[in-house]
Amino acid sequence: MTRQELIEQIKEKKSFLCVGLDTDIKKIPEHLLKSDDPVFSFNKEIIDATAPYCVAYKPNLAFYESMGVKGWVAFEKTISYINENYPKHFIIADAKRGDIGNTSAMYARTFFEEMSLDSLTVAPYMGEDSVTPFLQYPGKWVILLALTSNKGSHDFQLSEDKDGERLFEKVLRQSQKWGDKDNMMYVVGATQGKMFEDIRKIVPDHFLLVPGIGAQGGSLEEVCKYGMTKDCGLIVNSSRAIIYADKTERFAEVAGQEAKKVAEQMAVQMNALM
Repeated sequence: MTRQELIEQIKEKKSFLCVGLDTDIKKIPEHLLKSDDPVFSFNKEIIDATAPYCVAYKPNLAFYESMGVKGWVAFEKTISYINENYPKHFIIADAKRGDIGNTSAMYARTFFEEMSLDSLTVAPYMGEDSVTPFLQYPGKWVILLALTSNKGSHDFQLSEDKDGERLFEKVLRQSQKWGDKDNMMYVVGATQGKMFEDIRKIVPDHFLLVPGIGAQGGSLEEVCKYGMTKDCGLIVNSSRAIIYADKTERFAEVAGQEAKKVAEQMAVQMNALM
C-alpha cells in the first residue's frame, strides 16, 4: 500500500483506527475453543465486525508464536483472510524484528515475500544495516520504534547525550538517512502526550503508529492535538479495549460497537484539525 492509498482510506472512512489482533487463546470466549482453530475463528469474527470502522489491523506476533506451529497457522490464515476479503486494509506485523544485516534480510523475506504484509515493526538499535534490508521492498513499510508507550521507555529512550539530544530524537534524525515518509513510519506511544510536539519538529510528515489508546490510558485528543498533520499522519491502535470488550457469544458485535465509537471520536478530531 502506498502512502497516498493509505491517506485516501483514512479520509474516506474518517478514521485512522488500527485494531490490534493481540489474540490470547486464554482470553477468547469459551464457545470458540470447540472450533478447529479457535484463534482464527476469533480473529475472523472480530475482523468482520470492525472492518467498516478501521483502516488497519496489527497482529502481535508474540501471541501467535506462543502457540508454536498452530499459532503460525492461525496468523497466516488471518493475514490471508484480510487480504482476500478486505484488501484495502493496511496490515502491520507487530514483530519488532531487527538483527545483523543477513538475519534482517531473512526476516524481511519472511514477512514481505512469504506473507503478504504491508509493514513490519522494527527495533533500530543495532543501526543502519539492521534496518535497510527491510527497506528494499517497494510498497512495503518499516515502522521503527521511536518513543514507546511502556513505563520502561524512560530507562533509555529519554536519556540525553552531552549535547542534550535524547536517544529517541537521535533515532528519528539518523533513520531519515535510510528511508523516507513513503516507506518509513515510527512507533510513538499515546501515553507520551505533549512529546508529540517534539517528534513533529523532527518528522513533520511521517506517519506515526500510536499504541496506548484504551487499556493503556493514552488520550486520543492529546495525540491528535500534538501529532496530527494535514494528511492525518496517524494510525492509532487499540487492542484489548476492542477485541476483549465482551466475552460472550456477542463478543464480535460488541467489538464492532467499540470500534465504531473510537472511529466516531476520530472523525470529530479530523473535522476539527485537518
